[in-house]
Amino acid sequence: MKISASVVTRLAAAFCLFGMLSSANGAPASSEDRYIAARDAAITTISKLYDDSKGDEATKAEETATSDLLVQMKAILAEPDREGFGSAKLNLGSFYNGDEDFGTLDGLRFDSLLGEKGEKAGANDAHGKYVEPRAHIVVTTQTLFERWLRAHKDWWGDKVKNVPQQMAKALSDESFYTQAISNGSAVVKFSPLPIATPTGASFAFAMLAGRTQSELPDSADEVIVAAIANGKVYVAEGSIEPKVKVAACRAGKKGEPMDEKVREKSEAAYARCFAQRAPQQPAFAQATKQAQALLASAIGK
Repeated sequence: MKISASVVTRLAAAFCLFGMLSSANGAPASSEDRYIAARDAAITTISKLYDDSKGDEATKAEETATSDLLVQMKAILAEPDREGFGSAKLNLGSFYNGDEDFGTLDGLRFDSLLGEKGEKAGANDAHGKYVEPRAHIVVTTQTLFERWLRAHKDWWGDKVKNVPQQMAKALSDESFYTQAISNGSAVVKFSPLPIATPTGASFAFAMLAGRTQSELPDSADEVIVAAIANGKVYVAEGSIEPKVKVAACRAGKKGEPMDEKVREKSEAAYARCFAQRAPQQPAFAQATKQAQALLASAIGK
């Protein structure tokens, strides 16, 4: 039986398409796909171990998964070390989907070697208190960032504001940093900072910020910066000295106990006052310089 040339062509095209679909449905096609698959498998395994009260096995599985995923992430990003910062770590807060630190941004994390007062970070001080690094840098790819945004579209449900789905809006919003760089407290955005966009970056943002587990802080004690450059996303937070305070805004912030709605209005008024008056504070200019320097460290410039 003869087969026409047109039939042969259609069959060849069909086999080609079948091969493409088979490849797409088979092993992950990219290093990022492989990373995500390995991460999700680890989360499933480790979460079940914890649910089954097998803590020792879960801890061992976490160590193995962290080591494997760190190697993969280093290969994906090919990021050098930063001066004044420790070696790259995996920026995953937890493998257990019941933890509050679960769901942080996939990427590499660099912690500063010094604490807020210049002492060595990562150990106890002379008084036995643990010294937190005064700054953190997290780097990821734009594509991993976009995956993360999609996964967090409804992370907090429909009664709480979730992270915006546009990259620039997300990087300018406090909800993103609360989820992406977890330390057990929420980020409070006080005021944007007028930084210069680094050479080669398509986007840059900086803000005065603080962290809280209850009411708004009385001062901004850290800066948060972000940039998009060369197909990567860079975010960092660092403590600042001096803190930025606006005494004129504090009058109505504290007082007698109040109900939830009154408290929310009071805090909103305080936040508006702070954002309006902060640029006139002497510490504002210093905070801007510190934010610019932190961004330079973040993108390796």
